[in-house]
Amino acid sequence: MGTALAGVVLLLTTACSGGEEDKGVTVGEKADAQAPQVTIDPGNGNTKASPEDGVTVTAAGGTLDKVTVMLKGKPVDGKMAADKTNWKSRTLRPGSKYQVNAVATSPQGKSATVNATFATHKAPQRLEIVDITPTKNEKVGVGMPIQVVFNREVGDKKAVEKAFEVKSTKPATGAWFWMNDTTAIFRTKNGEYWKPNQKVMFKAKLAGVKSGKRTYGTSDYSRGFRIGDSHITHISTKSKKAVAKENGKKVRSWPISAGKGGRVVNGVDTFLTASGIHMTMGKENPAIMTSEWMGVDPKDKKNGGYKEVIPWAVRISIKGEYVHSMASTVWAQGEQNVSHGCVNSPPKDARWFYKWSYRGDPVIITGSKRKLEWDNGWSYYEMSWSRWVKGSALDRTVTTG
Repeated sequence: MGTALAGVVLLLTTACSGGEEDKGVTVGEKADAQAPQVTIDPGNGNTKASPEDGVTVTAAGGTLDKVTVMLKGKPVDGKMAADKTNWKSRTLRPGSKYQVNAVATSPQGKSATVNATFATHKAPQRLEIVDITPTKNEKVGVGMPIQVVFNREVGDKKAVEKAFEVKSTKPATGAWFWMNDTTAIFRTKNGEYWKPNQKVMFKAKLAGVKSGKRTYGTSDYSRGFRIGDSHITHISTKSKKAVAKENGKKVRSWPISAGKGGRVVNGVDTFLTASGIHMTMGKENPAIMTSEWMGVDPKDKKNGGYKEVIPWAVRISIKGEYVHSMASTVWAQGEQNVSHGCVNSPPKDARWFYKWSYRGDPVIITGSKRKLEWDNGWSYYEMSWSRWVKGSALDRTVTTG
């Protein structure tokens, strides 16, 4: 052990013997009775430290003044205890080398500085995020969910969800919901949406998170996007009218023709437009719509077969519902429901809606006997808030301010 005493500062660049069996680096107890004892775990020279355990630095007989953990020249996040006797880092990147420097001071004014170098073991299997929705810097609607898709099944969902962070310029209350073992969805509380015209940042601090047997996150991820103006459209299949509001003010209305009904499959009339809170999911100009979705050959006109090229189409579900242009049914719009489930609109109004809308805009449809399923597209607000929160691995809400 090499030591050097200069004034009241005790500086040790190495402490104890290095090696994989070291449980920690401790200084102070032999060099000066008044100096604090500083312990770093993992110990100096460790080459197989556990990424999920992070770094812990403790001080006995004094308080920590500074703790720095570096990875390739960049500092690692950590938290100091209120009494400054303990510092704990976040999880660590597998297969990486770290440098630690800690300084502590005793009540008598004696200081101790300790340094350590160690490495984490490699990840036998990698957990990675393969898709995040929305896209980078995308301007989206106030109902936009955040969707995170992983490359493999997540075993320890609690550990992974703890690594998620959602921050917004304007506060919101939301929660995560695990759709399955590879997909997690974040949305805001029922009836509260995102506040318009702000920035949102999602981060997943996955590096070093143990998500299953021999499986670790190896990288962190982030995705920033923007919430645009509040676009909320109300459509009534009874009055056969659409009303669009921007930031609470009506900006346009137009006649529509909704689903005519008459095709019942497993107790569901698939030709009715579903009532509920839809979200705009994407745009197609044109969209190719055929009867193949219901198992009918487009050429079989006797059984309702069809194939049409539809301009100005905005998708609002994954089961074929759109708000789109339909010049051939203008005669029925505002008067009669004649579609196969879509919302037929006059060409000029459909074109306006196509250009005006963002992904994630709420489209609230009423008047139909068919209820929108909560997982029919991004219709997550159809699930009760209490049930949604139960779908969180941590069973908790998140405040994003």
